[in-house]
Amino acid sequence: WDAQDGRLLDSAAALERAGILIELRIGEYHDTHPNTYRLTLSNSSETHRMIALSTGGGMVEVVEIDGTPLSIKGDYVETLLAVDAVDMAMHETLKHAVTAEDILLHTGKDKTLVEIRSRKALPEPVRTLLASRNGVAWMRTLAPVLPILSRRDMQVPFITSAQMLDWNRDRHLDLAGLAAAYESTRGGVPESEVKDRMQTIVGLLRRSIAQGIEGTRFADRILGPQSAGFKTAMAKGTLLEAGMLNAMILYVTALMEVKSAMGVIVAAPTAGSCGGLPGAVIAAADATGRSETDMTHALLAAGMIGVFISAHSTFAAEVCGCLAECGSGSGMAAAALVTLAGGSARQAVDAASMAIQNVLGMICDPVANRVEVPCLGRNVLAASNALACANMALAGYDAVIPLDEVIETMDRVGQSLPMELRCTTLGGLSITPTSKAIEKKLSSHSA
Repeated sequence: WDAQDGRLLDSAAALERAGILIELRIGEYHDTHPNTYRLTLSNSSETHRMIALSTGGGMVEVVEIDGTPLSIKGDYVETLLAVDAVDMAMHETLKHAVTAEDILLHTGKDKTLVEIRSRKALPEPVRTLLASRNGVAWMRTLAPVLPILSRRDMQVPFITSAQMLDWNRDRHLDLAGLAAAYESTRGGVPESEVKDRMQTIVGLLRRSIAQGIEGTRFADRILGPQSAGFKTAMAKGTLLEAGMLNAMILYVTALMEVKSAMGVIVAAPTAGSCGGLPGAVIAAADATGRSETDMTHALLAAGMIGVFISAHSTFAAEVCGCLAECGSGSGMAAAALVTLAGGSARQAVDAASMAIQNVLGMICDPVANRVEVPCLGRNVLAASNALACANMALAGYDAVIPLDEVIETMDRVGQSLPMELRCTTLGGLSITPTSKAIEKKLSSHSA
C-alpha cells in the first residue's frame, strides 16, 4: 500500500484476514541503536531473520539479513541471492547478464548474499537464469520505497551549508533554487519534476489542515479536537493579537490532530513534529496572500536544511531527543519563512542556525507513551521560534555560529541527553502521576 492509503489504519486487521500472524516480543538485546527492530519471518517451509533501524521520519534501514550484515535503505530495486559461494559461472552471469547500478557481495556465517542494486526490476529471463545456478539457496526482490531512486556514482553539488553558499557565490539563487538544483542532480530528474513533487505535498498538507479544522474523531487518544475552538476564538477576537502567529497555532494544531486521529499527514520532518514546519509555512503564506507555488518554493527551502540535518545528525528522538524532531522542524521552518518573504540563501541559513540554537537540549518525554502531549505545544513552539528567527534574519541579525557547527552541536548535545529523556517514557513528563493515570485509562479502553 502507498503511504497515503487510508487502508493503513486497518493494516492489523488486513494482516489477520490474510492469515499472517504477528507476535511482538520486547526485551533487552543490547543493540547499539535505540530504534532497532528484529524480525523473524516464517512460513511452513522457511524462516528468515532481519534486523532494521528506524532512523526517523518514517525512514528504515535494513542492516542484517539471516546473520549477514548489509545496508538497504529503500532507494533501489534490491535483488538478493543467497549462495554457498560466488563461483566463476556465477561471476560471469552477474558480469554479462545483469544490468545494475551496483553488485555487492556480503559474506555471512553460512551463506554469501549477492545484492544487486538496480533502478528497475530485473527482467524475468535474468531472474530465472540467476535462480537456476547451482548453489543458489533463494532469491528475493525488494521493491524500493523512496520516490526518487539512487544511482551509481551519484554526485551532489554540496552537502554542507558552507559548501552550498560557496557554490552559490556567483549563482545568486535563493535557498529554494538551491534545493531544486540539489534534488535535480541527486535524483537525475529535471527541476520541474522536483517542484511538481513538492507541489503535490503542498496539496496533501492543505487537505490535512482543512480536515483538522473541520474536526477529527478518534477515541484512542489523549486530546480531542481543539483547532475548531481556536478558530472560533480567533473569529470572535477573544485571543491576544499575535498576527500570523495565531494562524500558525491553528494550522499546527489541525495537523497534529489529524496525525493523532490516524489521518494522512506528511512526516515533515517526522510524524511527531509534523505540525510545526508545514503549519508555520502554509499559515504564513495564507496570511500574506501567497500562492501554492510560493508554498512549494518555501518548503523546498526547508527541505534543503533537512538534507544537512539528515547528513550530519538525525531526525530520531530516540537518538537526540525532541531536538531532532521539533528542533529540526523549527530550523527548517525558519529557513522556509525567510524564503517565503523573499530573503536570500544566507539569511535563510542564518535563520535556521538561530532557530536550532534556541532549542538545544529539548527533551522527548511523551505523556502516556502517546505522541500528543507535550508534542502539540512543542510543535507550536517550533513554529513561533521559526517566525521570530526568520524576522531576525531578515532584519540582519547575526547568527554568530554557522549552521554546520550548530548541526554538529545539535548531534553532540542530543546524544549526551540521558536515555530517560530520549523518547523512552522513562523520564520528564512521562513519569508524572497524571501521565501514568492517562496511560492506564487509555490501556483499559483499548483492552
